[in-house]
Amino acid sequence: MDIRINSLPKIRIPPKRDGGSRHIAASFRAEAIAERAIRKIRPGLVFIFGLRRRFATGLVGLVTVWLFMHVMFGANGMMVYRVKRAEVHSLQKQLDSLQKENDSYSTQIEDLKTDPKTIEKEAREQLHYARPGEVVYVTPPAPVQETPRTDSAEK
Repeated sequence: MDIRINSLPKIRIPPKRDGGSRHIAASFRAEAIAERAIRKIRPGLVFIFGLRRRFATGLVGLVTVWLFMHVMFGANGMMVYRVKRAEVHSLQKQLDSLQKENDSYSTQIEDLKTDPKTIEKEAREQLHYARPGEVVYVTPPAPVQETPRTDSAEK
C-alpha cells in the first residue's frame, strides 16, 4: 500500500502592524500601571497578613481551650474518671464485706450440716426444745412505749 501526500497547506504568518515598537511601549505602560496598583494595595495586604496571623493564633487558642475542657469535663473526662474511681473503690469495699459475710454463712451452713453441737444449739434457740428434765425460762417481750401525740399536727 502506497500512501502519498500530494500537497501540504502553507502556514500563513500574519504581518506585524508597526514592527513591534508599539507593543513594547504598551508593555512598559502596563508595568507602570501594575507597579502603582501594587503600591496602593500593599498596605491592605500587609494588614490582612497580620490579621491572618492573629486569627490563626486565636483559633489555636480556642482549640486548646476546647480540648482542655473536653479532657477535664467531657463524657470521659478527668472529673468523670475520678467519680468512677471512687465508685469502684466503694463497690470493692462492699464486695469484700459481702464476701466475708458469705464466708461466715458458708461456715455456719457447713457447721449445721456436720456439727451436732451446733445443730442442738439452733434447735434449742429457734424451736424451744429442751432435754428431758430441763426447765426453759422465757422472758416476756419488753413493752412497746408509745410516743406522746401532740395536737399541733391535728391543727
